Amino acid sequence: MTDYTRIDLASLLCSRLCHDLLSPVGALSNGLELLSSEDDPEMRDRCVELLEQSARISTGKLKFFRLAYGSAGGFDYQIPSEEPAALIQALAEDNGRVELNWQVQSASLPKPAVKCLLNLSHIAIDALVRGGSLDIGAEQNGETTEIAIRAEGTRIAFDEEIGRALQGELPVDAITPRTAPAAMIHGLAAQHGGGIQYQLQDNALILGAIVREA
Repeated sequence: MTDYTRIDLASLLCSRLCHDLLSPVGALSNGLELLSSEDDPEMRDRCVELLEQSARISTGKLKFFRLAYGSAGGFDYQIPSEEPAALIQALAEDNGRVELNWQVQSASLPKPAVKCLLNLSHIAIDALVRGGSLDIGAEQNGETTEIAIRAEGTRIAFDEEIGRALQGELPVDAITPRTAPAAMIHGLAAQHGGGIQYQLQDNALILGAIVREA
């Protein structure tokens, strides 16, 4: 990947991050405006509740994207498994209709595998537009980490362009903020000798990744 396309992909990821944070941060601004003009004690209490909820969602998303897109954890190659578990749980709770089943037994996972796991989980949660269940598993075998994610619900909304990006079939000039995370983890998995797969069924989306240590 050239320097130009690296910069371009980073810009698209920033656009995606800003898009996802716009709603909770905007709610904070609106809540503060309402609070400053509201005299009724009950309504003020309600405004404070909404502010607390928006602040929690904003903080959770920032923590999620910091590890999913950025370099959280510094130079540590291994990430404790409870860290991505907590981040995904918070994202599922924000959706409000997703039940998370965490089935990762390893105490820690390599950072590239964690990035793939987080981004695939985000894609899966976005696909559960009417809620459902999210099963997440990861297993280490020597220097290889295998990830399996199953999102099941009454309706699955999955953009085939994301699928193409996951498998490296989407041209660079066709990548958008919506498909940029998928393109990123395709490149990350390929860089570590692995790959990404997906299967779309009537009521389920199955995502898988293999990541090998460099």
